Amino acid sequence: MSDTAESAELLREKIMSEPEVVLEDPDVMRALISADEGRMGNNVVDLRSVAMGRLETRLGQLEDTHQTVISAAYENLAGTNQVHRAVLKMLDPLNFEDFLLNLGGEVSEILRVDSVRLVLETHQEETDASLDRLGTVLAAAAPGVIAGYLGATDEETQRKVTLRSVSDGADWLYLEGDGHIQSEAAMLLDFGPGKLPGMLLMGAQDPDQFQPSQGTDLLTFFAGVLERSMRRWLA
Repeated sequence: MSDTAESAELLREKIMSEPEVVLEDPDVMRALISADEGRMGNNVVDLRSVAMGRLETRLGQLEDTHQTVISAAYENLAGTNQVHRAVLKMLDPLNFEDFLLNLGGEVSEILRVDSVRLVLETHQEETDASLDRLGTVLAAAAPGVIAGYLGATDEETQRKVTLRSVSDGADWLYLEGDGHIQSEAAMLLDFGPGKLPGMLLMGAQDPDQFQPSQGTDLLTFFAGVLERSMRRWLA
């Protein structure tokens, strides 16, 4: 038996013993189909190859979709864990001063934002001097400023969370130490009947970190926990 015939026999035995190796290899199957088409000639249409081609295309699309869904699921899970850790850390302090310091410290680090500012509306024209010791997280504003900043004067049109690029008019809300803030998450806070609203601003130097197309469920949950915690200190 010649070397060629012996090699062919060995290959045949290998295929017969493990046919799934051939069936599961798309390149081998494609080569076999091409060889079969060449043997049939150009004037014969092989519907099997057409069907297989379409099935391969659909399979490729399904695999891409599958990978996209898995990636999105992992990202959502990671984001959920991140917000949950931030909420637990936010609930640790037992007094308002530590609450604010913690909000601008470990909480902001967990959420990976470059700036955190808590804006509270007040009827007082002058800022209470005692607020100075509470750090740079807290900022006071006149009534109506928050609605104007969010761009919605009608309560029904005000969104709980607004994701967007930072405009030039927001300079007073961000400090020089925060760097150049380019995107923000603005969360409207409701402290209960008879109370002026508040706003939590998370700023990022990355212009793509907060975009209007992103989901807001997790930040809405975070804002809900924050406003309920704040009601204790404002009571």
